[in-house]
Amino acid sequence: MTTLTKAEIAAITSGTCHDPFARLGLHQIAGTWVVRAYVPGADRIDVLDAATARRIMELTPHGDGLFEGVAARRKTRFAYVLRITTDGHIWETEDPYAFGPVMGELDEHLIGEGAHHQLWRVLGAHVMIHEGVAGVHFAVWAPNAARVSVVGDFNTWDGRRHVMRRRGATGVWEIFIPRIGEGERYKYELLGPDGTLLPQKADPFGFGSEHPPAQASIVRRLDGCDWADADWLARRRKAIAVDAPVSIYEVHLGSWRRVPEDGNRPMSYDELAHDLVGYVKYLGFTHIELMPISEFPFDGSWGYQPVGLFAPTIRHGTLAEFRALVAACHAAGIGLILDWVPGHFPEDAHGLGRFDGTALYEHADRREGFHPDWNTLVFNYGRREVANYLTANALYWLDEHHIDGLRVDAVASMLYRDYSRKDGEWVPNQYGGRENLEAISFLQSTNTTVYAEVDGVAMIAEESTAFPGVTGMANQGGLGFGYKWNMGWMNDTLRYMAEDPINRKYHHDKMTFGLHYAFSENFVLPISHDEVVHGKGSLLDKMPGDGADKFANLRAYLGFMWGHPGKKLLFMGCEFAQGREWNHNSSLDWHLLDNDLHRGVQTLVRDLNATYRAVPALHELDTKAQGFDWVEGGAVAESLFIWLRLGKDGSKPALVICNMTPVTRHGRRVGVPAPGFWAERLNTDAAEYGGSGLGNLGGVHSEDVAASGRPHSIVVTVPPLATLIFTLD
Repeated sequence: MTTLTKAEIAAITSGTCHDPFARLGLHQIAGTWVVRAYVPGADRIDVLDAATARRIMELTPHGDGLFEGVAARRKTRFAYVLRITTDGHIWETEDPYAFGPVMGELDEHLIGEGAHHQLWRVLGAHVMIHEGVAGVHFAVWAPNAARVSVVGDFNTWDGRRHVMRRRGATGVWEIFIPRIGEGERYKYELLGPDGTLLPQKADPFGFGSEHPPAQASIVRRLDGCDWADADWLARRRKAIAVDAPVSIYEVHLGSWRRVPEDGNRPMSYDELAHDLVGYVKYLGFTHIELMPISEFPFDGSWGYQPVGLFAPTIRHGTLAEFRALVAACHAAGIGLILDWVPGHFPEDAHGLGRFDGTALYEHADRREGFHPDWNTLVFNYGRREVANYLTANALYWLDEHHIDGLRVDAVASMLYRDYSRKDGEWVPNQYGGRENLEAISFLQSTNTTVYAEVDGVAMIAEESTAFPGVTGMANQGGLGFGYKWNMGWMNDTLRYMAEDPINRKYHHDKMTFGLHYAFSENFVLPISHDEVVHGKGSLLDKMPGDGADKFANLRAYLGFMWGHPGKKLLFMGCEFAQGREWNHNSSLDWHLLDNDLHRGVQTLVRDLNATYRAVPALHELDTKAQGFDWVEGGAVAESLFIWLRLGKDGSKPALVICNMTPVTRHGRRVGVPAPGFWAERLNTDAAEYGGSGLGNLGGVHSEDVAASGRPHSIVVTVPPLATLIFTLD
């Protein structure tokens, strides 16, 4: 007779047992060792000695898959294997309920404190050897669940089969399942606090996912990668430093280049490691920034509504293949930045929303926990476990995958409780203000932790308001980012460029205003995907005029951007003047490079990057006021902008002249700070870029004639709709 009560048997067979490890497995009862196993559908279960494979006993069935037996001759605990017979099929496995816990007490303590910076190494699905047996350890945080199970192909998706062990007050559930490994599909099946069966959930720490629209997590190994990028990691700090020529190529992997001969599919990580990295190397960009690659269910979100924050999207390959792309970037001397989305997540049933039947990752109050712009849920940054989850996710990408930086999406939406909300639709902070104090604290803590624990990386904020100190030190009240996107500069200058040149003199300040605050933060000048979608047209389409005039305006603008203080970011397709608006469902229009004007813009971007790298004055003091000096900021009638860029230690200055009208300025005198030969390093109107070819035949000698408040000057030809860059040789 079984020593279990009817209620205990019913709980096991219905999958509602709150502590299956106390009932199933090997137990000593009244001095006798008892084995209990629950295998629905089994006809017979024999217990074998794990060391000798000899049969110890046959278990007695008690109905509904519950078996039990007494090992009368065994005096001490023993390791065993279950031999299971089902419909004539025989298979063997260790009993998952015979294994002890995997998580240690220190892990429990750190999880409880919300201070486990390597949380991904404890939670999630990990292939391992535990107590001498190969298998997978599963662990998930669900503090309010009445029961949590792992389900998958290995147990016919039966939530009664592998009910997990609850680890005390941490709210973590865990189980080690033997004889399964990498590639297994799985989800978590939970009962809510009231016993209600919830929708099956993907693993919040899953390292792999099925191809959407399928939703299961996939077991992926994190070990076994033979990184060979130590040289890059040792020098990457200099490559992203404020005095470095940082030039970023922003990419949406799904639409950069497709494979038409194979159903127009997106390229794989392996293909991108060759084609994308080679292309970026050719163009001279220093970094690639990927739009979000954390697993997401809906292509139309472009990745900005992630469900699997720890899984590189399977759309392009496996986790190992993603790492090969990272390695290829580093081998080419290119840094890789990821867009990171800690601001919100979708309400998909298999995601984080009401994960354990309660508002766990999000706020319970929809005025705090729902984002009206995107119909998404907002993380509860004030909950230490949630903040820990997100901080650990940032560290995961930087540590496990050698990522060189994270660009944090939609920071403004995190900073303000009333962001895109009407009166009465938001909850003030404890002081009655609109600032999200918990989000601010989370960002400060995460940035501080990242910079302390991972060398040579950058945290970059997409922040569209005038929130002070985004790149200020966190211990001095700033947010602690390394860089901030300069959205104001982008908006002002694009509005200016959209004007007909005859009217630009009335909008001169739009090009100069950015210099009033250019050094208040460490800025990146972003021409991103957001500017070429949703009816905004392409970058080329924003330019006034027809045909060649559009290209001339675009070339002049790119020259203005590369000569302006601030690091550079350009969205894919803009480098060859794609004519149509970006479409995430189709490839860039690479055939346009057969056209001289489009190919000319591509060549210009390549030369701008080369000049930016080669001329210290154009990048060394990008974030310092000492690195910029207006020569003529008020040439309003001519729509001319003339300035000097200055380097460290008195290095040779660079002179930038932008003419934003179609009028050639012949014999234009410009003041310079020093005598000598001023070489024309770059001219956006050069014939090889598709321009008219007007210029200064390689450069001009200065004259001892004062101009623009300077003792010397040069007399130059300024081509129409063009930017010139001179350096003192």
